[in-house]
Amino acid sequence: MLFGIEWDTSSHWAFAVSIFPILMKGLVVTLQATAVGFFIAIVLGLVLAGLKAARLKIISWPARFISEFIRDTPLLVQLFFLYYVLPEYGIVLPAFMTGALALGLQYSAYISEVYRAGIESIPATQWLSARAIGLSEYQIYRFVVLPQAVRRILPAATGQFANLVKDSSLLFVISVPEFTMQAREVNANTYATFEAYLPLVFGYLLLTLPISLWSRRMEQRFRYEH
Repeated sequence: MLFGIEWDTSSHWAFAVSIFPILMKGLVVTLQATAVGFFIAIVLGLVLAGLKAARLKIISWPARFISEFIRDTPLLVQLFFLYYVLPEYGIVLPAFMTGALALGLQYSAYISEVYRAGIESIPATQWLSARAIGLSEYQIYRFVVLPQAVRRILPAATGQFANLVKDSSLLFVISVPEFTMQAREVNANTYATFEAYLPLVFGYLLLTLPISLWSRRMEQRFRYEH
């Protein structure tokens, strides 16, 4: 019995069709968690990149330590910490927000490096030319550096987005009803392994393959324009 329903598993294809709506609900949750997590990663990544680029070591060193700490600890451990440890100190978040936050924190460290690489790829002559005509630091970033850096970081950022989609499958460990958890529930209650996990494989493939192909296309286009 699954979700209060007795399922007939005698016909493999009929059963696969019958569980399709359940898996799709999980897929929607996966997309939602991915979107929220990537938004957090983009914003926090930009903040981290700015702090790491600060001239004052009292600002840049802690930011670099935080970035390295996040990158060097597994996402699974971070999920457990946010979901099980923080409530002991009065910080209780719903499972979905905990999962999205963990994804955002994990990938903010990687995105910050993408930002850094994009900014550092701008030739020094452009910085000097911008200062020579009297632009402020804000104007240099706003009108000279960022428009070029954003175009250059798109392929790498897109690749990180594809990785985030795949890592969202770990959210089942804190009971987020995403794609993987729904497939596991179907398998656990019906023992229909093939019908439960085959859509899972193709579902993630359909999500990540277009992103990966677009990322490669952007890389080739950038190399051609460069």
